[in-house]
Amino acid sequence: MRALSMRGLERHSMNRASSAALAVVATSLSWPEALADDSPAGLDKAPATASDALPNSVELSIVIPTFNEAGNIGELLRRIAICLAGVAWEAIVVDDNSSDGTAALVRTLGHEDPRLVCLQRIGRRGLSSACIEGIGMASGRFVAIIDADLQHDEALLPAMLRTISEGSFDLVVGSRYMAGGGIDSWSLARRSLSLLATHITHRVLKVGLSDPMSGFFMLRPQIVRDSSGRLSGTGFKLLLDLVASSPAALRIAELPYRFSPRQYGQSKLDSRVAWAFLLLIVKKALERMRRRFGMFCAVGSSGVMVQLGVLWTVQGLFGASFPAAQTVGVLASMVSNFTLNNALTFREARLRGSSFMVGLSQFAGLCAVGVVINVAVASVLERSTGSRLISVVVGILVGAVCNYVTTSLIVWRRTAAEAN
Repeated sequence: MRALSMRGLERHSMNRASSAALAVVATSLSWPEALADDSPAGLDKAPATASDALPNSVELSIVIPTFNEAGNIGELLRRIAICLAGVAWEAIVVDDNSSDGTAALVRTLGHEDPRLVCLQRIGRRGLSSACIEGIGMASGRFVAIIDADLQHDEALLPAMLRTISEGSFDLVVGSRYMAGGGIDSWSLARRSLSLLATHITHRVLKVGLSDPMSGFFMLRPQIVRDSSGRLSGTGFKLLLDLVASSPAALRIAELPYRFSPRQYGQSKLDSRVAWAFLLLIVKKALERMRRRFGMFCAVGSSGVMVQLGVLWTVQGLFGASFPAAQTVGVLASMVSNFTLNNALTFREARLRGSSFMVGLSQFAGLCAVGVVINVAVASVLERSTGSRLISVVVGILVGAVCNYVTTSLIVWRRTAAEAN
């Protein structure tokens, strides 16, 4: 039997203001037969041979956040070992200092299997932050997130790995709400809450997933690194946080699975989970609005140049009055702004083909009030001040808010399915 080894961690301090994480990796080549009778999950021997020992290159890292899951974790690890036979994998169990001995059980299993890692967090809790820390420890090309309560179908892992390995996707999500998926033994109230949360996510964040509340997914770890500065790291919905925070559009595939009843232990769903979800939605909505409005204003700035150029050209070449030239300039700027906003500001709901022309017509109609206000204000200022530049800029500012609100709510307000 090979000696125990320690993975890079912080020292634990008894000071309440400090917190640390202890990860123990025990390396050997087989699972302990004695645990077959002692494990609360009825752990049987998993197929482990010398060829199953942790290789130099890990294909898949599986991050399993736990809190009081001693009754389930052994069985889950046994199932993973069976369904991923022939795959170079590792399992990183991130335990939030469970009182039922979850971490101790995983370390005992780790004494006999080098693929198992236990990261026991002291003084910190939270599913999303646990997953993020586990991903930070992962050495695999891909990382899967799965709950320890046996409700996620670990048998889907090989299909998820095949899908993401093809190179066309950054993220593969296990979905309960697509054809072939489903939920077993949920009460009407629980099912209704889940569907309501999904609906809110689709309407507020426009996340193009059938099951944005899913906690079962596989990803390329680079997307977490790319989003690290934007992730909230709080709450219980890391998938939603990732998709809403990614600086670039993610290539996402969804695979159906059936959500099974919990085997042992108690559900962690409570009012605190619901509150954390609502806070995440509000935070991401405000962040997205700030970024989007900034882009909208940048596009509008380019429209200023278009409008000024057209205004001076129409007046200089055709001798048109200022109101007439201003109107033509506004219309030209509107077409330019729509085209750029469609390509940049609202790119996840981009309109193409005939939808582009319909959207342009809607954009023009919804901006009619803004156009009238813009021209009226600019005309009054031009007569009173004689300054074309000031008149044009003030007219644009007055109509900007109206244009942004109406177009963002109606022209590009598409359902998640349409956006996808």
